[in-house]
Amino acid sequence: MTPSDPKLLGNIRIVLARTSHPGNIGAAARAMKTMGLSQLYLVQPYLFPNAQADAMAASAGDVLAQAHVCATLEEALAGATLALGVSARRRDIVTEVLTPPESAVRLLTEAQAAPVALVFGNETSGLSNEELSLCQGLVTIAANPEYSSLNLAAAVQVLSYEIRQNWLQHPSWQPPEIDAAKLDDIERFYGHLETTLTELDFLNQGSPGKLMLKLRWLFSRTRLAQEEVNILRGILTAAQTARRLASRSGTDVHNG
Repeated sequence: MTPSDPKLLGNIRIVLARTSHPGNIGAAARAMKTMGLSQLYLVQPYLFPNAQADAMAASAGDVLAQAHVCATLEEALAGATLALGVSARRRDIVTEVLTPPESAVRLLTEAQAAPVALVFGNETSGLSNEELSLCQGLVTIAANPEYSSLNLAAAVQVLSYEIRQNWLQHPSWQPPEIDAAKLDDIERFYGHLETTLTELDFLNQGSPGKLMLKLRWLFSRTRLAQEEVNILRGILTAAQTARRLASRSGTDVHNG
């Protein structure tokens, strides 16, 4: 797929998580269509389908009609290799922070090889840290610091515009540097990692979340390739096997 191919835009998903007002879904669909985007994913929308969404979409009813309604953010990101979360503010998290133009270049580059996603949170609370942990970067819009709260559809419009402008202005780019792992494969790796660390008594079984969140940020900065995920899971499986064999023989796996 070449960068100027219209199908490239079809590999970019706009994901709206926990949207509370159906009118914002319709307005976001309209913003998408004006910039040539069509892949709308809705995670636990409060009301959808809904007449207000239809009214605000105007002539973008086709985007609403083919919208994917998902039970979880993981489901919305299945098959994608990159997800960028959108926030009105910088978070106290250790991840890459991108401007809208930078995010557009990153998304379009990766979209040459596989689906990618821009993830927007709830209108009031935004994305939770747990939702952001499923993303590989954070996008912030440099709005007025005294009043930086953009309407959801306005934020979708700004970032969709940046995507379209970069798509129009750059007829050729280098392909992605790595064969990036799909996000659902990475999620399975995280589940495997948590299970293994718990079995090794490295995680507090009652509250493993804090350390696992830090590990997610660590791995998200590395952009794991599919082969690397396979290697890491092989290491985890070997560690689990050693632990179980040691338990049967009464040997401490840490001490040999």
